[in-house]
Amino acid sequence: MQELFAKSGPEWTLLKDHTQQVMLAAIRFADYLRMDRTIACKGAILHDMGKAHPAFQRALKGQKGRKVFRHEIASLFFLSLFEENIRPQLIEMVVGHHKSVRWDIGSKGLLDLVDEDDIEHYHLGDWEIWSKNALHVLEEFEIPVKEITRDEAVNNFNSAVDYCNSTILKTGFSAWRGLLMGADHYASALINTTEDKLRIAFHSPELRYFNRQSPLYPLSLKPADSAKQHSLVVACTGAGKTDYLFRRCKERVFYVLPFQASINAMFRRLAKDLGADNPQLDIRVLHAASSLVQLGKGQQETVLQPLFGSAIKVLTPYQLAAIALGLKGYESMILDIRECDVILDEIHTYSGAAQAIVLKLVEILVQINCRVHIGTATMPSVLYNQLRAALGVNNVLEVRLTERELNTYDRHIVHKLADRETSWAIIDEAIHANKKILIVCNTVDTAQKIYDRILDLYPPSDKLLLHSRYKREDRNNKEKLLIGLDEDGKSIDRFNTSTKSCIVVSTQIVEVSLDISFDLMITDCAPLDALIQRFGRINRIRRENGVHKPIYVLAPPDNDKAAKPYELITLTRTYELLPDGEVLHERELQSKIDSVFPDIDFLTIEEQSVFKKDGTITICQLTHKAKSSLLDLLEIDSVTCITEADRDLYLEGNYEMRMNLEIPVRYWTVKDMEQLKNVGNSPFIVPDKAYDFEKGLDITRIDLQNLDVNYQIL
Repeated sequence: MQELFAKSGPEWTLLKDHTQQVMLAAIRFADYLRMDRTIACKGAILHDMGKAHPAFQRALKGQKGRKVFRHEIASLFFLSLFEENIRPQLIEMVVGHHKSVRWDIGSKGLLDLVDEDDIEHYHLGDWEIWSKNALHVLEEFEIPVKEITRDEAVNNFNSAVDYCNSTILKTGFSAWRGLLMGADHYASALINTTEDKLRIAFHSPELRYFNRQSPLYPLSLKPADSAKQHSLVVACTGAGKTDYLFRRCKERVFYVLPFQASINAMFRRLAKDLGADNPQLDIRVLHAASSLVQLGKGQQETVLQPLFGSAIKVLTPYQLAAIALGLKGYESMILDIRECDVILDEIHTYSGAAQAIVLKLVEILVQINCRVHIGTATMPSVLYNQLRAALGVNNVLEVRLTERELNTYDRHIVHKLADRETSWAIIDEAIHANKKILIVCNTVDTAQKIYDRILDLYPPSDKLLLHSRYKREDRNNKEKLLIGLDEDGKSIDRFNTSTKSCIVVSTQIVEVSLDISFDLMITDCAPLDALIQRFGRINRIRRENGVHKPIYVLAPPDNDKAAKPYELITLTRTYELLPDGEVLHERELQSKIDSVFPDIDFLTIEEQSVFKKDGTITICQLTHKAKSSLLDLLEIDSVTCITEADRDLYLEGNYEMRMNLEIPVRYWTVKDMEQLKNVGNSPFIVPDKAYDFEKGLDITRIDLQNLDVNYQIL
C-alpha cells in the first residue's frame, strides 16, 4: 500500500497518524462536553479518509488539478461502513469541518459544488483502486470494512447531500461540527504532542495564589464568595482588581483584554504567578483578531480558532466576535467557552462597534451559562447600567471602593500643556533629576517620530519605543525589558526597575496590564477613561505617605482628523474637566466620566448577530458567515505581515516560530503586497526596509519599489 499523507511539509504527517491524533482529541473533548465518545471517535476516523484520493496526494506535493477537489466529499463515500443510526452525526462532523456547506466563500461547500455535473465522477476517480488504500487505514482503527461498490459510494454521497439539504433549513448550531473542528485544529497544531497535551486539557487552574492580602490593596480584603453568578467590579488601578476577579472564578478561565499588545504582558504575569501551584499549567495567548485570506476576488475573515481545553486563555474580544456573528469556527468556540469563567477586564476602553460586540457577547455568555466577571477602573454609568441589565440585576455581585478608600488613591498632580514643544523642557529637567519618564502617544506614527527626536537629544539615556507593530518576538522582548525583571522575577535595573533616568515612548497599549510604575508622564489627550488608565502607570504602587507625581496632558488638536482614533468632542470635554496644577481626586472621577459620556450611542448588532436577545439562534445549521460588515468598523490590526527575509523561516517554521515572526497590521496598508496564502495566518510580505528592531514597522515604507530584488531573483 502506498504511503498516504494528511499534511504536507514541514511535518508531512501520515494520514494514519493524523487520524489517530484527531481521534484522541475528539474522544477527550466528547468526555468533557458530555457527548457520546463512540460517535466522536468514529467521526474522527472518517473525517479525512477522502485524503487517500490521488488528487489530494498530488496536491500535497504541489501538483494541483484544474478542478476543485474537497477531501470531505470523498470521505462521505465510506459512510455505509458505519451504523445507520449515527450517520447524521458523522455527516455533520465530516462535511462541515472546513467549509460552510452552502454559501461558502469561493463556493467550495458541499451544496455549492453539488450542482456540478461531474462532482461524483471526479471525486470518485479511480475508486476501485484508491478506496482500497483508504480501507486499509480504516481497518487499522478496527472499523469493519468491506468492498464498497461505485454505486454504493454514490448512494452514500447522495444521502449526505439529502441530509444537508434538510439540515440547512433548520436554525441553530451543530455541536458535532464544533467538536470535530476543535479536535482537528488541536491535532493539526500539536501533531505528535497531541496525546501528551490532552492529559492536561480541561483542568481548571488552581487559583489560591490570588488569595494574598494586603492593606495596600483594599479589594484583597473584601470577600469574593457569593451565590451570585456574575461580577461587576469598579476600582482604581492598583487596588487589586485582577486578583479579585480571579478569586471569583471556579472553572477554566477566559481572560479578555481590549488590546492585542497588552495580552502578552498578562500572559507572562499569569504564567509566572500561577506556575508554583500549577506545574503543568495549560495557559494560552491568542494574538490575531482575524485573518484575511484572499480567495479569488473576495476575502474571508476567519477568526483564529483557539485550541480547545486550556486552563486559561488570554485574548481580545475580537476572537470571540465569531460567536456573535456566526463566523467560521463559532461552534467550536461555543463548546470551548460554555460554562467557563470569563473575565472582561477594563471593559470601558472599548468604543463604537467594539463596545457593541462586547455588550452582545455578555448577553451570549450568560445564555451559554458562563460566569461573567467584569472589572474596570472607570466606567460611564450608562455603560454600567447596560452591563448590569445584561448580567441580570439579581444575579450579579457589585463591588466598589468606599469614598474613604478612594481618598487614599490620590496619586497624581495633573498639568495641562498647550503644545508638545513645551514638554521638551520638562523632559530635560526630569532627566537631570534622575526620573523615569513615560511618553504616551495616540498613534504609532507619532510615537515613532517622538522616539526619533529622543534618540537625537538624549543619546546616553536608556530609552525604549513600544507599540503594537513589532514582530511578536521583538515586542515580547521589549515588554520584558520594560518590566525590568528577569525570568526569576529579579530586578535587572532597566526601565521599570531602574535606579537611573530612562525614557519610554509608547502608544495606548500601556493602558492595560503592563505592571509598571514610572515617575512622570507626558501624554496626548485621550478620552478621560483611557487617560485614567494611562495615569495608572505613574506612581502605580500606592504608598501610605500619599506621594503625588506629575502628569502632563497635551491640549487636544483642533480638527477631527488629527483627533483620530478618538472623537474630538470627547477629547475637548475631557481636557476641560481635568485640573491644572492640582491633585486629581479619585472620588471625583465618576462624576467627571459621566460628564464626558452623558450618553453612549450603542451601535446595535442585533441584526447581524446570530444569537438574539430572546435566546434564539438564526443561522442555518452547518453553515457560517464568510464575513461580517461589522468587523470593518473595528479598525483593528486584522491581518499579519512578515518581512522578506523571514519568508523561508515562516514557510519552514512551526506554529510558535510563525507567530513570533508575524507583525499585526491593518489590511489596507498591505493589500497590494504578495500574500502567503493558506500558510499559517496567510501573512503579507513587506520589504525589509519597512521594518527596524528599534522602531518597528514603518507603514510609509511598505511599497513594491522597496522590495529587495535579490529576494525576487531567488
